[in-house]
Amino acid sequence: MHLFLFLAIPLLAIFLYQRYKPLPPGLDFSGAVQPTALPRLLTDYTYLDDNGTIRSEQQIFNAFFAAIRDARRFILIDVFLYNSFLGLADHQDRPLAEELTHYLLTQKELHPEITIVIITDPINTVYGSLASPHFAKLTAAGIRVVPTRLERLRDSNPFYSVLWHLFCRPWGTGPGRLAPNPFDPGQVSLRSFLSLLNFKANHRKVLIADQNDTLIGLITSGNPHGASSSHTNIALSFTGPAVLDLLHSELAVLSFSHGPDLSQHLPSPSDSDSDSDSDSDSDSDTTVQILTEQAIKKTALAAINRTGPNDRIDILMFYLTHRQIIKKLKKAQQRGVQIRILLDPNKDAFGRAKQGLPNRQVGDELHRANIAVRWADTHGEQCHAKMMHVTYQNTTSLLLLGSANFTRRNLDNYNLETDVAVRGRTENQVFTDAASFFTTLWDNKEGRQCSVDFAAFADPSPLKELIYRFLEATGLCTF
Repeated sequence: MHLFLFLAIPLLAIFLYQRYKPLPPGLDFSGAVQPTALPRLLTDYTYLDDNGTIRSEQQIFNAFFAAIRDARRFILIDVFLYNSFLGLADHQDRPLAEELTHYLLTQKELHPEITIVIITDPINTVYGSLASPHFAKLTAAGIRVVPTRLERLRDSNPFYSVLWHLFCRPWGTGPGRLAPNPFDPGQVSLRSFLSLLNFKANHRKVLIADQNDTLIGLITSGNPHGASSSHTNIALSFTGPAVLDLLHSELAVLSFSHGPDLSQHLPSPSDSDSDSDSDSDSDSDTTVQILTEQAIKKTALAAINRTGPNDRIDILMFYLTHRQIIKKLKKAQQRGVQIRILLDPNKDAFGRAKQGLPNRQVGDELHRANIAVRWADTHGEQCHAKMMHVTYQNTTSLLLLGSANFTRRNLDNYNLETDVAVRGRTENQVFTDAASFFTTLWDNKEGRQCSVDFAAFADPSPLKELIYRFLEATGLCTF
């Protein structure tokens, strides 16, 4: 008995501390509601045309790269996937990682004094096991690449991580060939493979750059990753004082990840808001708010709670599993709120077949609650967007989009996430664009086959629902 307590008490202490330890300063950030001029909604989506040919329409990285080309003084990028891994896929439709590296190197060559910083996730080097050719080129050109110190984050998979902290973390990570590479052919070190199983991530997808005499911010669900280039994704680009809020949220990550001190390079507040009213004749009442981590969940729940009869909620989501969100949606439906939810069927992952967990089980629960559910009609790619569009009968709207899936890992202060909340009159362009995009996907408009009926991927398995609930509650999963 004494031996059991001798072993159990330290394990329990590590378990509790790593799950509930204080977050680094600056995380779980809720920025001020800031004015902006003409925020621009950007979308990527893939569909079947009338001839059965797969086609993609893409705006996000065209705008992303244009912002890099326009910058002269400052670029900060924080992205989750920045690599050329293909998994089991046999091709990439667009080599986004190579394009990003090219544009960054070109800009540094043309403007040697420009400050460029890349914040990234250790997944891109398979947790220190492989060298990244992209990062090597950037570093050689004087561009700073900062891997996120994931160990500063809380444990989302604590039953595994408590053992990892004791027996694996002291050995560090590095090259090796004892374990299969989970993202590409070949081998990686066992130490790095075991680090992966903590399921921690800097999942943000952010760009900040100077543009003439102001700053531009871009928040997206998309990654500069070739095997992801055909995914359905969404983004918002914007100017105004909220860009400085976005920048300060990124400085928090640089601070705890031993990144560079950017204080000498920061633009003054007047640089970011000097033209925020230049287009005051259009969309002048539209506001944006930067949200990270759990602040995203609080905003989503508050928006759903505000809805009443004949209000509308449209959700486009790669993963939807968070129990609080699901319960609030079911209650909203009972209040007479019109809800449409378009989900990825969770059947494709870079050439690997998935079994539908967790969305098909969640979709079945929502369908039983008389909520309208449809599935993205994917053909190897994923419906990777994360968007909630709420339209209120008082003619106002809220649009929430960014990197965060509606899951425990993404919304409960485990992953690093960034979303933007856009508020304003329903008639404003950003909201009409969001409504048009969702309706195109939902109704297969203009001969574009984007979605299928609920019955196409319905899976009312009680066992699978139990498995999903268990995995979501414990963190023993990748969603």
